[in-house]
Amino acid sequence: MGNYLGSTEQQQANMLKKIGLTTMNELYQDIPKEMLVEKLDIPAGKSELEVRSIIEAMGRKNKVFSTIFRGAGAYNHYIPAIVKQIAAKEEFVTSYTPYQPEISQGLLQSIFEYQTMICEITGMDATNASVYDGATATAEGINMCLEKKRLKVLISETTNPMTVRTALTYFSSQDIEFVMIPEKDGLTDLAALKAALDETTACFIVQQPNYYGGIEAVEEIEELVHEAKAKFIMNVNPVASTLLKSAGEVNADIAVGDSQPFGLPLAFGGPYIGFIATKEKMIRKLPGRIAGETVDEAGDRAFVLTLQAREQHIRREKAASNICSNQALCALTNAVYMSTMGAKGIQEVATQCYSKAHYLADQLSQIEGVELTNDSPFFHEFVTTLPVSETLVLEKLEEQDILGGYPTEKGLLWCVTELNTKEQMDKVAALVKEACQS
Repeated sequence: MGNYLGSTEQQQANMLKKIGLTTMNELYQDIPKEMLVEKLDIPAGKSELEVRSIIEAMGRKNKVFSTIFRGAGAYNHYIPAIVKQIAAKEEFVTSYTPYQPEISQGLLQSIFEYQTMICEITGMDATNASVYDGATATAEGINMCLEKKRLKVLISETTNPMTVRTALTYFSSQDIEFVMIPEKDGLTDLAALKAALDETTACFIVQQPNYYGGIEAVEEIEELVHEAKAKFIMNVNPVASTLLKSAGEVNADIAVGDSQPFGLPLAFGGPYIGFIATKEKMIRKLPGRIAGETVDEAGDRAFVLTLQAREQHIRREKAASNICSNQALCALTNAVYMSTMGAKGIQEVATQCYSKAHYLADQLSQIEGVELTNDSPFFHEFVTTLPVSETLVLEKLEEQDILGGYPTEKGLLWCVTELNTKEQMDKVAALVKEACQS
């Protein structure tokens, strides 16, 4: 192996010219300017000790709340100590892409076990080794449904806005028609969905529970979508899937989502992990790598990458996706979490999320001027409107080291998990009441 040689300024200029750009900064033009940093403000000539001290001081500017009542796509759940202990083992952290099965049995088995558990949670026949996050998984699910004469994609407005934006970005250079199906009382408007479905529809995407916490009428939706011979994609919360009917039970074609709740901390936004699960008839459209079970020459159980030699075709025009990797360590973490908690443990988490959220919703709705935005069933998130400024309420909560609901155009989106205690919820209700009466 030779030494690494970086590209010269002239080579960089040639590459930029080839794609129609003049500077490196233009590569990041879609990123908001306030998020870009030219360089860290570290004086020159500092020692390692001094630099570490400066960086740690920067890190302390991040606010980490001791009590959290916010979700909106990333959820604060209890993670047993053994999960981090196992996932941090050197052989898992440093393992490389499992191209050679004879020396990658451990990693391949961890992927296979993860896939098996995701199939059990979603009620589907097959899944891949994971993708980058839930939003990416949704976009990849759409890609699996597109056909020559079916290039219209329907998405419920009750879907997480970040997921919608990711899908739109994914297909921004293609001639794909996206139609947003409006919501009615916090749920998908079924009449509008029925009117939008036609012979050009590739698929319909709904989130279950939806962005506002509402539990969608997925069985009715499935009938409408399949009547139009389109594909039905459910973006599911894997925790909720242990209480609600799974995507497989509802007869969805594809189940996607983010399994961050299964052992991954909030971590300021990532890394998370997306899953795509489907029925056997669509398995060859799954992007990325898939681990399968076989036997070796001695007849013993063994694992290999299956259906495609690596994770995509050598000729990229034949590839079904741009996905060429997976979140292997996150998938392993998911598998350890699910194994540790067990089916009953995860269902207990879901039950506590549901019951505690309804308790907090009841306490808040008793405050004069505070109202739930709709009466539909919900899982562990719900929206309230307030008689005073949302900023005033959130600041009052922050003074007590509590992160309150997420501001949306409909109101504050609250989230409750098994980590939230009755004392915490009572305190939030008291503080909100105090703010509303001030």
